[in-house]
Amino acid sequence: MPQSRKIIIDTDPGQDDAVAILLALGSSELEIVGITAVAGNVPLKLTQNNARKICELAGRPDIKVYAGAIRPLARELVTAEEVHGKTGLNGPQLPEPTMPLQEQYAVDFIVETLMREESGTITLCPLGPLTNIALALIREPRIAPRIKEIVLMGGGFFEGGNVTPAAEFNIYVDPQAADLVFKSGIPIVMMPLDVTHKALTTSKRIQAFRQLGTKVGTATAEMLEFFERYDEEKYGTDGGPLHDPCVIAYLLKPELFKGRRCNVSVETASELTMGMTVIDWWGVTKREKNAMVMRDIDHNGFFALLVERLGRLN
Repeated sequence: MPQSRKIIIDTDPGQDDAVAILLALGSSELEIVGITAVAGNVPLKLTQNNARKICELAGRPDIKVYAGAIRPLARELVTAEEVHGKTGLNGPQLPEPTMPLQEQYAVDFIVETLMREESGTITLCPLGPLTNIALALIREPRIAPRIKEIVLMGGGFFEGGNVTPAAEFNIYVDPQAADLVFKSGIPIVMMPLDVTHKALTTSKRIQAFRQLGTKVGTATAEMLEFFERYDEEKYGTDGGPLHDPCVIAYLLKPELFKGRRCNVSVETASELTMGMTVIDWWGVTKREKNAMVMRDIDHNGFFALLVERLGRLN
C-alpha cells in the first residue's frame, strides 16, 4: 500500500469546509497531521469549535485541532454569517465537542511540524483566509522550501468575485496574507470560483448523501440544504457551489481538474478591487508563473468521490 500523503488542513468551518474535512477523514490516502483553525466565515471561537464538531461527527476525536489567528494581518475581520448562519455550521444539530482543543498556537504548530518532518512531505490545504500560513512564513521563513505544495481554495478571474465585484471571500478577508503566500515561491495549486461554481449541490446530489443512511450522510445533507439557499437566491442556480472540498478532491484525484500555470498577483492597495486575484491567464505579462490555476472540473466525478468517501465514515 502506498504511503499516505501528510496534510495540514487550515480552515474556517463553514459547511463547505466541513465537507472538505469529512472527505479527507474518509480517505486513507491522506494523513491529517493536524487541523488549524482561522477566523473567516465566522470568528475563531466558532471555527475552532466547528472543526472539532466535524471530527467528532466522523468518529475521529483523535485528530488534533489548533486555534490560530483571531484576525487578519492588517485589516478588520470580515465574516459571512449571512451565508453560513450564526454558528458557521447551521443546518444540522451537532453536539458541542468534548475532544480537547490543543494548547499550542496553530502558527507554532505549523512551523514546528514543517521544521521537524522530512522536507517536502507536508502539503498545506488552506480552505479559508491565509492568515495562519502567512504568519508561519513570517515567523520562520525557512519553512517555505520545506512545504511540498499549497493547495488552496480562493480567488477568481473570469468569474469575478463573490464578496465584492472583484474579490473572492477568502482572499478579500486577508489580502495581505494572500499576497505574501503567492509571493513565497512555494508550489501553489489554486481552486478559484471559476472551478467551484461548476460544482453545484443539486437536490439529487444532496439526496445521495442522505441516502447513505449514516450520521455523516444526514448531517452533510442538512448542512448543504442550509448552505445552498444563499447561492441559489444569489445566482439563480439549482444548488450552491461546493468550494472547499475541491482542494481535498484534487489531492485524491487530480485528473478531475484542468487548468494552467499562471502568474497570480493579489491587489492590496485599491479599496475598489481589494483582494482581487489578478491572474495572467493569457500570459500577457512577463511575471513569473507562480500557481497552477484550475478552471474546469468533472463535477459528476467530483460528487461521486464525495459520496463514496463520506460513505466510509460511521
